[in-house]
Amino acid sequence: MIDWVYQAAEVVAVVGGIVALFLGLIGRLPSLVSLSPLVITALLLIVQAIIAIAILFGGGTSKGDPIEWFGYLLTALLVAVAAGFWALAERTKFSTMIIGAANLTVAIMLLRMWQIWF
Repeated sequence: MIDWVYQAAEVVAVVGGIVALFLGLIGRLPSLVSLSPLVITALLLIVQAIIAIAILFGGGTSKGDPIEWFGYLLTALLVAVAAGFWALAERTKFSTMIIGAANLTVAIMLLRMWQIWF
């Protein structure tokens, strides 16, 4: 796990979550403004997975259990993808709030992944 990729994903997830929750509270429908941070976070999770696989196959180790780390990674990806599809399928202000909640959930999972790895 690379620290700066983690930090970038964490910042994008937290800021995107807060923005999406605010937009949902004022009644905005899902848009690129609310969906983009979720997509960026998911892409950064994929990058982090590729980096982690390369580190582990290269002989590197993590402080905690790599299986648990990958479990958190897959769950975070599933949360992000499911929230994105939900927002596209049901375009209401509640979908925007779900995007925000998903971003904040992924941010918490990223923090736990960082704790496991380091």
